[in-house]
Amino acid sequence: MHSIDETDKRIINRIQSNFPICLRPYHVIAQELNLDESDVIDRIQRLKKIGIIRRIGGNFSPEKLGFFSTLCAAKVSSDKIDAFADVVNSYPGVTHNYVRENSYNVWFTFIAPSRDDIESSLLEIKDRTGIETINLPATRVFKISAQFKL
Repeated sequence: MHSIDETDKRIINRIQSNFPICLRPYHVIAQELNLDESDVIDRIQRLKKIGIIRRIGGNFSPEKLGFFSTLCAAKVSSDKIDAFADVVNSYPGVTHNYVRENSYNVWFTFIAPSRDDIESSLLEIKDRTGIETINLPATRVFKISAQFKL
């Protein structure tokens, strides 16, 4: 298992929200944390490489941008979870996925410009993996702040 130190934790805590929108955001973060900009960049790259950070990006309300979102679930045998997740993650509309202890054990969210785009992507996923996915379109959206204090 990869370890992280207190400086890594401070950086992770800082980048989770209110990310600076400017020419040199890592410089701003470095100044706030009393660090060197190159150290912040190097640490974030290492944290991404070892899988602590999956992505850094904006968080938008799909419906306000004319997009549609859905929650998807699939029954995947334990020996196929990694391969299935690799296929699912190859679609840019997939924001995240996770494993649950349930007969439907792999869950993921999908965002696309239309419901038809989502349906066609789910059919492609079935063609590529042999695994059927159920589509549970959002009828009411609840947004929570998922911030993890380290």
